[in-house]
Amino acid sequence: MPKRRLRKAAFLAVTAAVLAALLTPSAGASPSAGPSPAAAEGGIPRLTDEWGRALTLRGWNLADKEHRGERALEDITERSLRDLAGRGFNFARLAVFWDDLEPRRGQYSERYLRKIERVLDWAHTYRVRVVVDAHQDIYGPAFGDHRGIPAWATRTDGLPYRPHPDDWFAEYFEPAVQAAFEHLYEDADLREAQTRMWQVLAARLAGHPAVFGYDLINEPMGRIRPGEDMFAAARRIEATQVTPMYNRIADAIRRVDKRTWLFVEPTPAAGEGRPTGLGRVHDPKVVYAPHFYNAAMEAGRDYDPASGWLEAYEREIVHYPRQQRIPVVVGEWGPLNSSLPHMGRFYEDAISSIGRYASGWASWQWCYGGGYCALEADGRFQPNKERTVRPYAPAVAGVVHSDTYRPGGYRLSYAPRPSGTTELFLPPSPRGWRIAVGGPARTGTRTVPPGERATVYVHAEQRAGARVVVTATAK
Repeated sequence: MPKRRLRKAAFLAVTAAVLAALLTPSAGASPSAGPSPAAAEGGIPRLTDEWGRALTLRGWNLADKEHRGERALEDITERSLRDLAGRGFNFARLAVFWDDLEPRRGQYSERYLRKIERVLDWAHTYRVRVVVDAHQDIYGPAFGDHRGIPAWATRTDGLPYRPHPDDWFAEYFEPAVQAAFEHLYEDADLREAQTRMWQVLAARLAGHPAVFGYDLINEPMGRIRPGEDMFAAARRIEATQVTPMYNRIADAIRRVDKRTWLFVEPTPAAGEGRPTGLGRVHDPKVVYAPHFYNAAMEAGRDYDPASGWLEAYEREIVHYPRQQRIPVVVGEWGPLNSSLPHMGRFYEDAISSIGRYASGWASWQWCYGGGYCALEADGRFQPNKERTVRPYAPAVAGVVHSDTYRPGGYRLSYAPRPSGTTELFLPPSPRGWRIAVGGPARTGTRTVPPGERATVYVHAEQRAGARVVVTATAK
């Protein structure tokens, strides 16, 4: 398996006791594949488009960590976007790298910007919304062959760095890497360089119709101080360093782009069901974008429905977006080995859980081959990943009351707004689909032939107390 496709194989390997605690079984059954009530009912607003429709984003990450310079983004082709959209996905999180954009301080690569725009052009052709992700792994190329923040923006205080070939995520805990993050947060010239980079990128991409959002930094990390465990350090870093960084970048972007959503991440500690210390990002269009990984599964183990991990994650992840009144989109998720015996159950539980609090997700990663790739080299889904293809409502012109999927059937209930078109995606079914609409609404599609996918458009009238119910049943 190529190293760049390995993820957090032992996220908490540095603290075995913490890992054991996270894996301790707790009482209670795993969430079932039930309804996905409107996120607003839990105090978390839905993500919306420019017409105020409630959005559901379903998609995958696009990332080429292998190639740089003239070959940057080589693995992402028009086929990638065509296949993604062809299976019903409407969302991509595109990894871009500061070290490719600004290889020398103050010198921005026109070639790289054009390559990004080419991917965005394909996305627009196939109606895929894109979040541009400022990606980093182990800070950047000053540390081995990692990607992200340029070597010229790396300060280590002369502290040691030791590679971990079999567990690259452990390199985040190397003293030199932790020092580099602290300098990025604290040194005025590096702060200015980072905000300038974002301003250059946003100014270039602001008018592109495929650009939906900017993910300001992938998986921010920092320095663990003496006496802190990783979780206490994460909350301090998020509160005192990451939050001010997000506000600086947001201010810079808004000077050149007023419309695009800003996606902000906690540290990876939040992925283990721990509360974030992030504070307020002072912008009207902010999305909370946590990642969703489990330490044991990242180490190659099977999903344990009785572990309580998924319930703990869902219980904690909702506090910050409820407090801040911002929508949620899970920016990364997916197991290392999707073929293990309980992984079918994992996909059902995970998608159901995310649907209770989030407006969407991007799984890791849309590529062709082994490891985390969605697809085999021949274009077939890897085991169980076909479960990510299911009916859903990409856009609802109204307030969603319930959004329910069961094998063989899908049901959407909403209170319509004065104008706008609701969209439903239906994947191919061996027997086709039968669509029924109740309430003050109409659709021109009543059946979908066997083996065909379809987007169903529903037009509704707003009436006091009215409710529209749309059902799709496999024939």
